[in-house]
Amino acid sequence: METLLPKLPSTEAPSFFEEFQKYCQQEEWMIFMRRQVIPSSEQYDANIFEKLRVQMTTFMGECHEAMMIASHLRSRERGESKLKFQEELLDSFHKKTKAEERRYQNVRTQLRQQQKYALRQWRSRWAFYSGDRGIWFDGSKPNAPFWKLSSLENSHRMRPKLIPNYNYDPHLEASALRDNIGSENESKDLLSLAFAKEALCRDEDIGDDRLGDEEWNLISAANAQGQEEVKVKLSVDCELVTIMDVTRGQLEVTNTHVYFLDCSPQKLEGQDFKWSLSQLREIHFRRYNLRRSALEFFLVDQSNYFLNFKKQDRNKVYSNILRLRPPNLIYATTRSPTELLKDSDLTRKWLQREISNFEYLMHLNTIAGRTYNDLSQYPVFPWILSNYDSDTLDLDDVSNYRDLSKPIGTINPKTEAEVREKYEHFEDPTGSIPNHAFLDPHGALHNTAYTAAGGKANRQFHSIASTWQSQIENANDVKELVPEFFYLPEFLENINDFDLGRLQNGHERVDDVVLPRWAVSSYDFINKHNRALESEYVSAHLHEWIDLIFGYKQRGPAAAEALNVFYYCTYEGAVDLDSISDPVRRKALEGMINNFGQTPTQLLKDPHPKRMTFDEAITKAGKSDRPLSVFLFLKELATFFVEGAPKEDPVVFICVPKNQVKSFITTVTADSMVVVTQHGVCGIHSWLPYNKSISHFYTFEKDTSMFSRKLQRTLGTLFAPGVSISPWLFAVTHDAKLVLSGGHWDNSLCVYSVPRSKTIASIVRHNNIITCLALDNCGKHLITGSRDATCIIWDVMQDKYGISTGISTQPLQVLCGHDAEVTAVAISIELDMAVSGSKDGTVIIYTVRKGTYMRTLRPPHEKGWRLSVQMLAISEVGHVCVYCQHRSIQNPSQEKLTLHLYSINGKHMSMESIHVPISHMIISGNHLVFGNKQGVLIIKELFGLRTLSSMPLHVPITCLAVTNGNSHILLGLRDGNILIIGIKRQPEVKPIMG
Repeated sequence: METLLPKLPSTEAPSFFEEFQKYCQQEEWMIFMRRQVIPSSEQYDANIFEKLRVQMTTFMGECHEAMMIASHLRSRERGESKLKFQEELLDSFHKKTKAEERRYQNVRTQLRQQQKYALRQWRSRWAFYSGDRGIWFDGSKPNAPFWKLSSLENSHRMRPKLIPNYNYDPHLEASALRDNIGSENESKDLLSLAFAKEALCRDEDIGDDRLGDEEWNLISAANAQGQEEVKVKLSVDCELVTIMDVTRGQLEVTNTHVYFLDCSPQKLEGQDFKWSLSQLREIHFRRYNLRRSALEFFLVDQSNYFLNFKKQDRNKVYSNILRLRPPNLIYATTRSPTELLKDSDLTRKWLQREISNFEYLMHLNTIAGRTYNDLSQYPVFPWILSNYDSDTLDLDDVSNYRDLSKPIGTINPKTEAEVREKYEHFEDPTGSIPNHAFLDPHGALHNTAYTAAGGKANRQFHSIASTWQSQIENANDVKELVPEFFYLPEFLENINDFDLGRLQNGHERVDDVVLPRWAVSSYDFINKHNRALESEYVSAHLHEWIDLIFGYKQRGPAAAEALNVFYYCTYEGAVDLDSISDPVRRKALEGMINNFGQTPTQLLKDPHPKRMTFDEAITKAGKSDRPLSVFLFLKELATFFVEGAPKEDPVVFICVPKNQVKSFITTVTADSMVVVTQHGVCGIHSWLPYNKSISHFYTFEKDTSMFSRKLQRTLGTLFAPGVSISPWLFAVTHDAKLVLSGGHWDNSLCVYSVPRSKTIASIVRHNNIITCLALDNCGKHLITGSRDATCIIWDVMQDKYGISTGISTQPLQVLCGHDAEVTAVAISIELDMAVSGSKDGTVIIYTVRKGTYMRTLRPPHEKGWRLSVQMLAISEVGHVCVYCQHRSIQNPSQEKLTLHLYSINGKHMSMESIHVPISHMIISGNHLVFGNKQGVLIIKELFGLRTLSSMPLHVPITCLAVTNGNSHILLGLRDGNILIIGIKRQPEVKPIMG
């Protein structure tokens, strides 16, 4: 609005109004206004613009009237009454101007949202219809979109998914600039170090992230009064911080939702978003530029947002949200990271090997304030290996590992001596800067790993071996790794073909990252690197690295002894940016912080305990009520048969739901094992995976109603004739309250209530029989596939206590693209990923939230053979395993069976021929488990599809499931029995009583 109206002059009002009148009479007024309100590159709503034009004309008329009054005043004698009237008039004009500016910004936001929505919809439709499954597909033209990393995370905070980049920028200008300039001059960064002295904080000033008494009293009062009496609407200015940008905006909190409005008018597509308070899972205090002024919000669907506020607003936002008591929000009475770690029980779980090394490190990073949304605080992981030159890699050889007890800058004795001399002889003439060994803190290797262009090519991350060599030879290079080194192969590949320049020696073009010789591909490197992270050597020494980064060796005498001391202003609480009054100096210091990074929050003041060995963890688990994973003892498995259904009506579906609610009335802690038979009979067996008092350690109590025709629970709708009753026709909600089924003659999705023992809904939206269905890992979404060649995504409805009550009758998405019957489906809301396979031989991947087509997977097959997809499954990181049938076109009785593994981003990773038809298959962690029609259970390592175990049972397998914690494998057999596979255990030796 400042560009629309002239600035108010300091002289008397009448002269201003004369100038304003001349300005308004110019013909350029409306043209200029149109250009300001509706940029030429945007589409706009003509009705909105017409309303705005009429209102602005009215406003100009009011200004003209004011000018007439002012003109009349000039004929009067000057006096106090005249000046007072002029002041009131100007004040009224200022208020009107501000109101019009706010309205103007709101209209711009509405228009921007309209265009953004229309643009996204158009791009989605165009990508589908012009893609390889669309009606406008032109096979003669290449259709290779550009890709970027998605911000979506799985439950382990991995971001493995790439999404289309419709706003792709090849960074040609940056590439040209890189090739025309010399080496970078780091002195510019060093100049800003002097500015840090002005912001130096004393040790006694360093506090912690906590709410004051006033904020906690506000929350306590709200908890006492209850949700009904709380009516809150808070609106504050803030900044949305992402890995590439900072967007100025406004946060608004209502009784039901949280809104962020993008207030940057230069953006064609804003960053506006909203979420329901019921979606909020966690809120963490965060630093931004070393100021305790930010919050990071984590939602139930694993998405997150990093918002920076004015210092006085941060706690206000936090306390007001807690005051509304979001139902799924996890929070404690204190927000100290140290106490949060202590109360989380994560350390105990890691010590006893209940969670992996990767999971524990990711949790530590999150609690210590490390975030994907800020490069200066990116999650940090250790360099694990030291061997990047040999042709093979033995992960059992300890000489191949890095010394985790030393900082990365001192693992070489030569550089350690250099660093010690630098530290001991450092002198600051002013006496205000303490000794330090390194300038950069524990910066992750993100500045190079994600560099697209800019800087000399030799200084970019182009080779793992050469980067490691720099780490051990250069005392100033102290970068550790980013989490992507352990799960994201694509970040090592230049898939968008950026111009990254050429190396100075030999002029070799920088392209994909050069891998060690022991890695045949980026996928092989990531797999071996992740296995190294979970190795026995790293498990035995990881606590030493944690002490350096998050623990007692991060600060103080222990840090000095370990030469783990960095420049003082990179530490939490050491700098107060608000104390710098000069904006130029403050900007320089902020730039230094962004470039050098920040040390994590210190979480531990005492040495971190050492992780138990594998044998110690087994012994510990044996003394507790915690069962162990069967995948750790594949050579020591035992089988137990129980009667699960009548022989003439065998079990075709079996499941132990993972989030079953226990009644407070009873002390029984057993779970429900839900089974469905070939004739649609539903059984609820009682299941307890571990009981010390029983020889085989588990408890199974069969549902006797399954063996009585009068008492049987039968799904209400009949199955269609000719439909093969198979495990992928059924699903059970995670609380074991609802059984969902397809395959019915009326094309319906049947919803059966277990507590009420009857069908409560029969939903018809498909135009043909439902052939397959699947629930997502969170239990909130269901996907169905049909003979009508479409898939539908449904919402699972829940009450305020989180109990499943039914399926929404209005589909969330309808997915198209197949040419034949859909035979297999899978869904992951965390990765925003819906997958479907068909008899047409294709596997299509869509998004869940928008229903956008992503890509098509086509398993390879020979000419003269017709391919159809029989089953598929997806892992927690998005790997897609596809089971296919090949039939000869000339001789349909001749068939071949194959198994294929794809990455989440469409890379065909493995293929294996199968000789016996598979009955059912699932993915559990890093293992593929399937049973075949000859009664053989096979367990494979997911990467490479290497067989780990094969167990002949001599009875055809109809279905299978893996219980919670991987404690048992459950198999439904053709003879009606259920086979329970667990670990052989030796009886515990009772102590001799004296």
